[in-house]
Amino acid sequence: MPTYEYRCAACGHAFELFQSITEGTKRKCPECKKPKLERLIGAGAGIIFRGAGFYQTDYRSDAYKEAAKAESASGKPPEAKAEAKPESGKSDSKPAPSKEKGKRKGKSE
Repeated sequence: MPTYEYRCAACGHAFELFQSITEGTKRKCPECKKPKLERLIGAGAGIIFRGAGFYQTDYRSDAYKEAAKAESASGKPPEAKAEAKPESGKSDSKPAPSKEKGKRKGKSE
């Protein structure tokens, strides 16, 4: 259940209220009892989904995080950077590999 912020337009009283999403907006101020209460737009909090049906990589274990930190500290470049194109102005114009399976150029059977 979310926490909503309210402020009274009449007396200026501000407070937070823990209420259900389906519950309607409060109108009566608890301080001055006037129906001038406004619900404010807040930053909110992040929602965390855990359990079956969500990605396993969303919530990594501490052991995994420590291993990843140790690997990055050892100086190994990440896989994405290893495949980066050369920065020089030249481009290698190698022909694309053939998609035919089982056949190799230059070999006779």
